[in-house]
Amino acid sequence: MTGAGKASSQVVNDYLRLFVNRLAYTLQSMRPHPPSGRHYYFRPTNKATGAPLLLTQETIRQHLEGEITVGLYAISPSTQRCKWVGIDADYKNAMEDLLKLQYHLWQDNVEPALEMSKRGGHLWILLATPLLAKDCRIYIHDLAARLGVPVKGSGLRDGIEVFPRHNAIGEKEFGNAIRGPLGIHRGANRRFWFYGSDYTLDAQMAYLNGLRKLAEEDLRRFIAGKELPAAAPERSTKREMKRPGRPIRPEFRILDHVGKVRTVGRNYVGRCPACADSGHGRSGDNLAILIQDPRFYKCWAGCTKEMIRAAVGQPIRVRQESARQENLR
Repeated sequence: MTGAGKASSQVVNDYLRLFVNRLAYTLQSMRPHPPSGRHYYFRPTNKATGAPLLLTQETIRQHLEGEITVGLYAISPSTQRCKWVGIDADYKNAMEDLLKLQYHLWQDNVEPALEMSKRGGHLWILLATPLLAKDCRIYIHDLAARLGVPVKGSGLRDGIEVFPRHNAIGEKEFGNAIRGPLGIHRGANRRFWFYGSDYTLDAQMAYLNGLRKLAEEDLRRFIAGKELPAAAPERSTKREMKRPGRPIRPEFRILDHVGKVRTVGRNYVGRCPACADSGHGRSGDNLAILIQDPRFYKCWAGCTKEMIRAAVGQPIRVRQESARQENLR
């Protein structure tokens, strides 16, 4: 594991100023989660009260010195603005696309920072002041479309992922977190640095401080008259089922029928209703629900979706259900 030495108070304060837009955060697990072997992210809580923990100077120091690894949220729900734009690419030829984006951002007099990653890289654009998430997304999606850089989603399995992932979020929503730069990636067991500077915390932070930050007046000029490309819709957290010729009915939401859940990696975890009916699953962790799309859920004890739906009084009507099985991605 690559060391970095101690993080000075100045480095910690600079990191907070550049990258922390809200105090909620995620934490990468220190040990891999069986059976996947992946190091998942979760929202840490106070063990005594259960209240979510918030970022502090001490949290950032621990992250920079490699004791923990945090994930950062882009958008502040009170303003719908962000301090940075992160572009994540981890597919074949990902670095070529990131370098292409970096070059054309330079042509706009925007100075992004390129960070290594386990399978590709991250491109970070730092902002002079917090800017509207929607405007930032329009700028990057439009640039990617003009350059022919693929964007993940909308039918594409591989492509860049743009953070923030939403145009706006609700008061109690968080959006998607991304690993905070300059921390240890637990899966790779190493630290990934920014290109362009020596590999020390002081040198890296001096490099980031010296980059030209994207100003609001420049962003407005770049996106004047533009909208998000049709092929790059906002990731939605609310869905409805619409069937031609039939009344619109609310989509079944498993979260409406389970009790308290907690976050483990990309999933909510709680007690399976079918297990509860049979007196099993007392540990309350056998049902996994995909956070990004709660339509996808799975009972690790083997209960089928039919059993779960029946247990909550919402049995599946065979004629109205798709043959597609509801499983975790």
